[in-house]
Amino acid sequence: MLTFFGNILAGFKPDEQPLTPAGAELFRKNRQGTGTKNPQSYCLPDGVPHGILLPEPFKIIQTPVETLFLYEVETIFRQIYTDGRKLPNPDDVRPTWYGYSVGNWDGDTFVVDTLGFNDLGWLDAGGHGHSEDLRVQERFTRRDFGHIDVVVTITDPKTFTKSFTVNFVERLLPDTDVFEHICLEDEKDVAHAPK
Repeated sequence: MLTFFGNILAGFKPDEQPLTPAGAELFRKNRQGTGTKNPQSYCLPDGVPHGILLPEPFKIIQTPVETLFLYEVETIFRQIYTDGRKLPNPDDVRPTWYGYSVGNWDGDTFVVDTLGFNDLGWLDAGGHGHSEDLRVQERFTRRDFGHIDVVVTITDPKTFTKSFTVNFVERLLPDTDVFEHICLEDEKDVAHAPK
């Protein structure tokens, strides 16, 4: 998982990464100044799938009509509707950092489909961005009491030449809390970042 946290394309050889010219240029721009354009440097959200790739805890809360992800980093949440609705037309969704998600069960696998992203987020800490055409499918399968197998498929024809999938395992952290994290509290780095 930490490999994909730093580089969502870690499963590809450097000369075989499926970046479009626009995707390669976006990555180059994001990497200028040693990654100082990272949204986290400005207390902005991580997005999908970056939020679950972080080595930071998050909590999943299920109700009959929605599932919530509560992320410790930035003290932010994500809503996944599980009331049977379908994904809306992308033109009808206001673009956001975490997009618009619907989920359903496929046997013992929770499948989440998301669209409606803004183009400001990064897919990883290394600077791979995306366009507003990004679509993400996540598949969560609880392997045993302490592990969830996660399969994430990323599709963005403006940024990538093909869809690709990353696999990783999330570990249960029992008897723990998700603490508030206020990014600007005692923040001293932004003053030194380029404007």
